[in-house]
Amino acid sequence: MFEFVITCCSTCDLSAAHLKALGVDFGTYHYVIDGVDHLDDLYQSITPAKFYGDIDAGAMPTTSQVTPEELISVIEPHLKAGKDVLHIEFSSGLSGGYASALAAQKELKEKYPKRKLYVVDSLAASSGYGLLVDKAAELKAGGMGIDELRDWLEKNKLRLRHWFFSTNLQHFKRGGRISGASAAIGTLLGVCPVMDVNSEGKLIVRKKAMGKKKAIREMFSLICAQAEGGADYCEKVYISTSMAYDDAKAVASLVEGAFPKMCGKVEINDIGTVIGSHTGPGTVALFFFSGDERGI
Repeated sequence: MFEFVITCCSTCDLSAAHLKALGVDFGTYHYVIDGVDHLDDLYQSITPAKFYGDIDAGAMPTTSQVTPEELISVIEPHLKAGKDVLHIEFSSGLSGGYASALAAQKELKEKYPKRKLYVVDSLAASSGYGLLVDKAAELKAGGMGIDELRDWLEKNKLRLRHWFFSTNLQHFKRGGRISGASAAIGTLLGVCPVMDVNSEGKLIVRKKAMGKKKAIREMFSLICAQAEGGADYCEKVYISTSMAYDDAKAVASLVEGAFPKMCGKVEINDIGTVIGSHTGPGTVALFFFSGDERGI
């Protein structure tokens, strides 16, 4: 059996140190502010406070996906060293990065025909994508081979649940998730949309909570209803947030109290610059494994 490595992209919204500890390399997406292109490098070159502070001050960042050439630069050194590669990519329902990964795969397989190079569409986003990458690294460390791991990911990726709420509707209006009128009325009334990522990897508004306290309770009720094994849930739980740390900690406290067999404490991560360009500040997202697959 050949040695293999796992690669992913920066939109997994884990820290660079976390990915390094897993032995996972990553490609970077991009964001642009005031005409200047920046790498989404997991906050190695900017802090979350600075990034979201710029947005609060009026910056309107745009984003671009990782290119095939950038992915080749991440993956090829491993193939050249005689290793196989399993690349897990950001949801095709939210970005064209998966198409870039397939283009990179085609070019590299022609160049390294004896190596295995698999590409998995995670159909996941932010630290939900990160949780899937972390689980893949755990299974690899436990001895699972590249073919079995690729098959496991394809079979189980839709069990990875995402639930988001936001107290800032302007960026969701900008992204076309809600209308301008709905954003204005929702802001006035304190509405927090509760969203998930569906089976096509697209972000969908599912409910509208009146205020963030109700949104927090709604997310907690969802994990209680959906977590694999119910109160005996024993996998990890991740939260990501865009500068709403108190709200994230409130969700984490509820979850830790309800799932005593969970693997470790809830891990709270910062929503990265690419996804944060679309959510803006004020978003909290909860990720866990369910016994059932996501629907449309």
